[in-house]
Amino acid sequence: MILLLDMIYPWAKALHIMAVISWMAGLFYLPRLFVHHVERAQVNDKLDETFQMMEVKLQRIIMKPAMYVTWLCGVAMAVNPGLIDWSMLWPWFKSGAVISMTVFHFWTDRERQTLASGQGWRSGKYYRVMNEVPTILMVVIVISVVIKF
Repeated sequence: MILLLDMIYPWAKALHIMAVISWMAGLFYLPRLFVHHVERAQVNDKLDETFQMMEVKLQRIIMKPAMYVTWLCGVAMAVNPGLIDWSMLWPWFKSGAVISMTVFHFWTDRERQTLASGQGWRSGKYYRVMNEVPTILMVVIVISVVIKF
């Protein structure tokens, strides 16, 4: 059993890193698309359709599968015996930040749907501020994993 885990772990870790990069790229870019969507597409139906198409494809084709793979590989590594010392603070900080990142992911999906419905247009400034949330969470995650406090 341990030998099998030793063989699978590097592959799970590599896949996890690739999925995190893809997921984070989407989480950084989608709120920026929202900024441009609300600032430029309110009076232009064709531009509105273009932004909606871009947002849907980013969410469904890149972000959602990447989030699922991130979680699957992350949990698979976390249950590997002896890998994580849960008596330390860092795994709890990382877990909290990853859960928060997932909540943010679902927030972007809800915002995308709201924009598509033509209701509730928030300001570009609002989305610029929200665009910083995944950056802050990423900092917490990376520091937690690297420093292991």
